[in-house]
Amino acid sequence: MKKLLLLFTAILVTVTAFAQAPEKMSYQAVVRDGNNNLVVSASVGMQISILQGSPTGTSVYVESHTPTTNVNGVVSIEIGGGTVVSGTFAGIDWGNGPYYLKTETDPTGGTTYTITGTSQLLSVPYALHANTADSIVGGVAGGSTDKFYLGQDTLGGIVYYIYKDGTGTQHGLIVNTTESTAVWQATAIATNADRTEDGTYNTAQMIASANPCAAAIYATGLGAGWYLPSIDELGLLYNNRFSANKGLRTGGFTLLSTAYHWSSTELNTTNAFGFSFYNVWVNGIAKGSAYSVRAVRAF
Repeated sequence: MKKLLLLFTAILVTVTAFAQAPEKMSYQAVVRDGNNNLVVSASVGMQISILQGSPTGTSVYVESHTPTTNVNGVVSIEIGGGTVVSGTFAGIDWGNGPYYLKTETDPTGGTTYTITGTSQLLSVPYALHANTADSIVGGVAGGSTDKFYLGQDTLGGIVYYIYKDGTGTQHGLIVNTTESTAVWQATAIATNADRTEDGTYNTAQMIASANPCAAAIYATGLGAGWYLPSIDELGLLYNNRFSANKGLRTGGFTLLSTAYHWSSTELNTTNAFGFSFYNVWVNGIAKGSAYSVRAVRAF
């Protein structure tokens, strides 16, 4: 049976030049078979559903796609641009969440979907939310105890992502003010740094590797709490680069480069995922290649 590794970091807002044109979200995923081998250059069938309220909630929008994986096993689609099954993408009220993204995949290219995955959309794309938020009613609540805000210079970096837990406590991610270039691992061996959403775990696996992982060594060398971001955390950084770069520029720091950035997410023994901030592309890259490294930390 084939399985799908979902890269939700690659959910990106595509803003068109026309105010009335529907926005889309670019989405990428990596397809592997039951032996953990990439499914390359093959047509796959996909159905995308936006669920409201819970992972088993009401489908407010459903569409289908038939993309082809590239040589790295990556499929790329634009959510909002597929064949509509039900609902209207432009009519989704993003302010009335939470919303969940459900993907169903047929590795043979048909509509017999044997692979299913669901994940919460934790960060509603601003350009989409703005279309359904006509006004802000009531202003800012008095006595707010929120400590962090996007673009804030704090704890050695710039806040670029914020969410609240069930108790209303803020959590999020901070990007370091410095950037370097390093290889992921000079002599490639498997590290088990395979989590798409947990850079802390991945970085610990890299540091514990028998062969040095230069990118992780650089990130952790910046001080306690810093680590090499996972591919999901890099995707969030790209999505929120406006706030990140605004804070970096205000503080006189190095802006995010447009080059490939190393993530801490390992693809296989010889490759790890990199994210190009130039052409908005996720690829598996040889670990011995030198690319940009930008550490992050959580709060």
